[in-house]
Amino acid sequence: MENKFLKYFLAANSAEGFESYFCDNYDYNDGWRAYIIKGGPGTGKSSFMKYVVVKAVEKGLCVELCPCSSDPDSLDGVIIKEIKTIILDGTAPHVVEPKYAGVCEEIINLGQFWNGELLRERANEIINATTQNKKLHKTAAAYISAAGELVYDNYKLSKQFINKQKCENFALNFAPSLLPKKMSFKPKEWVRFIGGVTPKGVVAFKSTVEDFYENIVVIDDKYGAVANIIMQKIRELALLRGYEIITLKNPFLPSKIIDHILIPELSLAIVREYEYIKFGEQHRRIHARRFTDVNILRECRNRLTYNRRLARELFLGAIETLGKAKAVHDELEKYYIDAMDFHALTLFAQKKTEEILKIKP
Repeated sequence: MENKFLKYFLAANSAEGFESYFCDNYDYNDGWRAYIIKGGPGTGKSSFMKYVVVKAVEKGLCVELCPCSSDPDSLDGVIIKEIKTIILDGTAPHVVEPKYAGVCEEIINLGQFWNGELLRERANEIINATTQNKKLHKTAAAYISAAGELVYDNYKLSKQFINKQKCENFALNFAPSLLPKKMSFKPKEWVRFIGGVTPKGVVAFKSTVEDFYENIVVIDDKYGAVANIIMQKIRELALLRGYEIITLKNPFLPSKIIDHILIPELSLAIVREYEYIKFGEQHRRIHARRFTDVNILRECRNRLTYNRRLARELFLGAIETLGKAKAVHDELEKYYIDAMDFHALTLFAQKKTEEILKIKP
């Protein structure tokens, strides 16, 4: 799949715990169909989705990929907005259960293609590997939580050394300049991430912005307080004026900070640049320092620097631990791969994909 794709995470290993927006990215009141895949590790969930992607692209459909934050080479979801269809890995830790089963959601059970006897023969190995994997994820979560406290401390400090009123006044004038008034009124918000802590490091899908949006405004803000004020105002006005928006939360502190807002109708992206995501110098820029009291910043600088350095080390610990968890998960997958009837699964995938991609007249 060498094509350019919009990529998002639908979940994040955040400092606030595992944060999932799997259930918030389809609208059962607007004719969406959700296919929820169930099955163990190595049962072909991601491969099934990749097959759907290939066939959807062949049909000329625009496909959005949702990689797994625990393994960015695998898929957790596929969104095909043109036909209002989403396919999701509905297993732990991002368990998805139907809200209106059979009405707009359908469960795809890949467990029907495994040999239960073979799995039971490897019961001890599977249980031990699953337990070890969970322990490693718990350790990684502890690292991320500790790092998040430091990120949050810097965020709170930054709120002290910015001129909040000046920033709010700027946002009040800036937001309307970006968002023309509309005659139609159909606001919609999708919530996702384009960054996350993964076994490959802190991954950010900046191509989702730079390859697909013509008008990009970059807010250069290390700590998030300035960007968050501006983002909140843009979000509020965009919804008030009837736009469909994609709100991209901060992967470390999703309940507190909005990192980016995308408005596809305007090909407009307002994004935050900081240590873990950088954008090209050619874009329009707003620097947080214009709202900063340098005297207060100077007093906080040592603490800010120490927090950033220590948080970076903790994130490295989390990344290393997630790498170990993935290695265990890979071993776990082998037991299921050995027990799967992939010939039968392939035939099923071909037939099911035709059904999923059947475009309504």
